[in-house]
Amino acid sequence: MREKLENIRIKALEAIQDATDLKTFEDLRVNYLGKKGELTAALRGMKDLSKEERPVIGQVANEVREKVEQALASKKEALESAAQNKALQDEIIDITMSGKKMPVGKLHPLDQTLEEIQRIFMGMGYEVISGREVETSYYNFDALNLGPQHPARDEQDTFYFTPDIVLRTCTSPSQVHTMENQSLPIRMVAPGKVYRSDEVDATHSPVFHQIEGLVIDENITFGDLKGVLLEFAKRFFGDKVTLKFRPHYFPFTEPSAEVDVSCVMCEGSGCSVCKQEGFIEVLGCGMVHPKVLEMAGIDSTKYQGFAFGMGVERLTMLKYNINDLRLFYENDVRFLDQF
Repeated sequence: MREKLENIRIKALEAIQDATDLKTFEDLRVNYLGKKGELTAALRGMKDLSKEERPVIGQVANEVREKVEQALASKKEALESAAQNKALQDEIIDITMSGKKMPVGKLHPLDQTLEEIQRIFMGMGYEVISGREVETSYYNFDALNLGPQHPARDEQDTFYFTPDIVLRTCTSPSQVHTMENQSLPIRMVAPGKVYRSDEVDATHSPVFHQIEGLVIDENITFGDLKGVLLEFAKRFFGDKVTLKFRPHYFPFTEPSAEVDVSCVMCEGSGCSVCKQEGFIEVLGCGMVHPKVLEMAGIDSTKYQGFAFGMGVERLTMLKYNINDLRLFYENDVRFLDQF
């Protein structure tokens, strides 16, 4: 038995020393120390020894087992360290190399302009109101003093679902809803999509964006309107811009005006963008018509107000010198990446 145990020790230590990978190592461990391993089988044979031989052989067996376990532990550590080093070598990352730049998304230029406009007016104390894109004829026309015979109600200008339900042609219905449902005073802007039956070309689209503003309070004058629009223009286009108000007609305001801003390209000296006029039309405005106030349930003898409206696409085109509205909707990344 002593000789057998010694042979197992020599054989096991040599095999462990020669092991080159963890799989071979694990096979050796099971082969010698497993339930059916050689050393385990030899130890089971100790029951056949005499009482005098058992202590002696038992001591030898324990020594052999201890040496094999020590050799296995040492070899396992060496093999695991070697495997880790190989993995590190195979999976090495050169941290000195430049990383791959991932493209970062951004807001569409129209959304950027819309957010900038809203920030300017919120900074002046205005509330942003969202409205419905599908409206009744009453709120889209009648409540804005657009009578039954007004040309804006023609089918060639407006998208009708039924004679009484339309896609809104402006964001003004949001102003009417606000006047009916909100306590005075009112200071709000209403941004959103609007729809008109236009052919698509460089300056027209059946779907576009507007933002309209409304102020209702006591003792409001046209001078207040001019001051607000001048402050907006300077914040949006820069401190050097000037405004020009031209008399105009809108059914929902009286008096009414078209507003021109000094050309941001030539600073008013005249160029191809402003057609040598030095000014470019940007929006319409006026004092809210007393009839519109009365239809919304507001006493026009006590309260006055002003309103204004502007196209987001037009303002964006002017600010960035874009000459074709269709570029906003063609999803050409080469164009959109510039903003």
